[in-house]
Amino acid sequence: MIQADVVLDQAGLLRACRVVGHAGAGKRGYDIVCAAVTVLTRTIIRVLSGRKGIAVRGIPDKGNFYIETEYTPEGREFLDAAGAFLIEGLNSVSEEFPDYCRVTIERRNSYGT
Repeated sequence: MIQADVVLDQAGLLRACRVVGHAGAGKRGYDIVCAAVTVLTRTIIRVLSGRKGIAVRGIPDKGNFYIETEYTPEGREFLDAAGAFLIEGLNSVSEEFPDYCRVTIERRNSYGT
């Protein structure tokens, strides 16, 4: 089972995301659930890294993904869109494959890990 935990700040912007586990929906290398989640998480870290106004720290690793973000007003709009894309993608995988992927979304008034 893949567990994806997303943390949003009070403005609804992505502040952290942790994804752990393996789906077990297919043979290693042929698991479409793991592949879908891997594409989403690798893409989010790539599109946010180096983006002006957004700082990203993280660990992209097989079976263990974690990122944290910080942003300035300049990066806010892009982070909003990128975070919405990630959440929609993860929710889509979870809805289609509920036995293999679970997503939780938490809003925090103040941010701290």
